[in-house]
Amino acid sequence: MYIHANNGDRQLAAYVPGRETSAPVGSPVWYAIHTRAKHERKVAIELAAAGVEFFLPLVKQIHRWSDRNKTLELPLFPCYLFARTVSSSSFRLMLFKTGSVLGLLGNHGYGTPIPDEELENVRRVVGTAVPVGAHPFLKIGQRVVVRGGALDGVQGILVGRNGGRRLVVSLDAIQRSIAIALVGYEVEPA
Repeated sequence: MYIHANNGDRQLAAYVPGRETSAPVGSPVWYAIHTRAKHERKVAIELAAAGVEFFLPLVKQIHRWSDRNKTLELPLFPCYLFARTVSSSSFRLMLFKTGSVLGLLGNHGYGTPIPDEELENVRRVVGTAVPVGAHPFLKIGQRVVVRGGALDGVQGILVGRNGGRRLVVSLDAIQRSIAIALVGYEVEPA
């Protein structure tokens, strides 16, 4: 779910469909904004007031207390939201005046553009009824460890092949490796 800036229902995101995925120089692109803890909505409201297009992906989570359960909408990526703008000194000045922004992610506070496709994928997933949650970032070639099942604790290198993930376990002494399909297994960084 993403939110729209309107105080009545506390929804806070703005999305303009039909934007091009590759932006010419000087046109708006997406940037990740790093905020103070639990300040994502405050920054989103200030971006909306300034007329800046933004995206704050929210997910529903059930929190249990001793006396009750409550469904809350929380940021999918705590301490982050995304803004579509042209990087300029006036934009950065507006951001840092809020006191809730720690910085733009990327090149020395100037921000690194995020491809439209990456955020569109997140937007599509969050917009469905499919349960979603954060997961550690894993990339091909990274050392990982399997969690759960018969392979719990096995470490190796994550590789991708033909759209699937495999775990390569190597024996350096004999210079041999085995590959295991990771279908149904959870992995995390080692």
